[in-house]
Amino acid sequence: MKQYLVIQIARFGDLIQTKRLVKTLLARQDGQVHLCIDTSLSRLAELVYPETIVHPIAAHGTGLSGIQTIQAMLVDNRKTFAALQSVSFDEVYNLNFSPLNFRLAALFEPDTVLGYRWHNGQEIISTWAQMAMRWSRHRRIAVNLVDFWGLYCADAIEPQAVNPTASPKGGGIGVVLAGRETRRSLPPALLATISSAISKGNKNSRLVLLGSGAERKAGEELLKNLPSEVADNTENLAGKTNWDDLLDIVGALDKVLTPDTGTMHLAAHLGTPVNAFFLSSAWCFETGPYGLGHAVYQAITHCLPCLETQPCDYDLECLNGFNRPEFIRFMLTGKPEHAPAGITGYATATDDFGMTYVPFAGKDPEAETRHLFRNFLAQHVGRNGVGSALDHDFAQQLYRDKDWLAANEKKRKLSPVVD
Repeated sequence: MKQYLVIQIARFGDLIQTKRLVKTLLARQDGQVHLCIDTSLSRLAELVYPETIVHPIAAHGTGLSGIQTIQAMLVDNRKTFAALQSVSFDEVYNLNFSPLNFRLAALFEPDTVLGYRWHNGQEIISTWAQMAMRWSRHRRIAVNLVDFWGLYCADAIEPQAVNPTASPKGGGIGVVLAGRETRRSLPPALLATISSAISKGNKNSRLVLLGSGAERKAGEELLKNLPSEVADNTENLAGKTNWDDLLDIVGALDKVLTPDTGTMHLAAHLGTPVNAFFLSSAWCFETGPYGLGHAVYQAITHCLPCLETQPCDYDLECLNGFNRPEFIRFMLTGKPEHAPAGITGYATATDDFGMTYVPFAGKDPEAETRHLFRNFLAQHVGRNGVGSALDHDFAQQLYRDKDWLAANEKKRKLSPVVD
């Protein structure tokens, strides 16, 4: 029986976005799949990936305080490290670029580690990850993170098999109050106006406000901005749900209104329709909802996508389209003529490579270049594609001889892994 390990010690949304990779390993039906994740996500991992063996470690220190707690954390981590080292893993998928990930890689034979490995005291980045660093300089064309991680495996399951096609469940409308990055979220007053209109447009559906304890006050502010008849049919659950509650609630909703958040990815995992607001550093082609039946309202300005770590020099210009009065009408009708300037509406779709987003309103200025790029990558990982992979200038910018030599060598060895 083979042993596979996925090391995903990033946050909530990243764990859900590892699904194509995890489901591919499970679909092989020739071994056990292990997950190494942050302790705070242990229960979530058990719920989302019940067929896996979960190995929690304290990677972020979430909720820790006091020297005794930290000492206990270190003791627990050492136990987990020893348990992992005791397993003879055939393949280790080390997905995050961090000092801890490289140290974790040192527990295993270097030849078994994909992504970020440790060998003879050196940090080594595999070919596929190096390519991603190269194309990340061109974020507007982008590749969905689910596909990037999933296509470490040449036998990756088809994109349509990752998440169910979304459909309303009858439980009302979920409103995710904010994401981890402030500029990615709509202000509470604006979100209240949009949520109220969507509720009324959906036969006065109840609203369920979702978020962590940090968003509790944002939920209270949103409630104050709702008409009384809508507020009376709204429940603020920010900070009141554990992982089991959140899955039950999101899995029963008609749709979820959300910025780029972990809850958005959870909704897609559960087949609940997503209406996502993407602005600032959030770019749907990188981290949009995965699966069919979702819609993204993407801000399109000259400065996007930006970096949250840098100040905005344009007075949040990307928020303007959402503030326009015609935006709500556009959400309700979906008609291209109602789309406000600065917003492109995208519907989720799939191709040979993975998840993509097709405009149903507004412009997609990078569409042609993105098509060429996806064709280039599809051929690199052996997933069809047409013409020559290097028949355009953009591919030449990304091309390195060693990329193709490594890929061809793996194919000759019949390995399931794109290194």
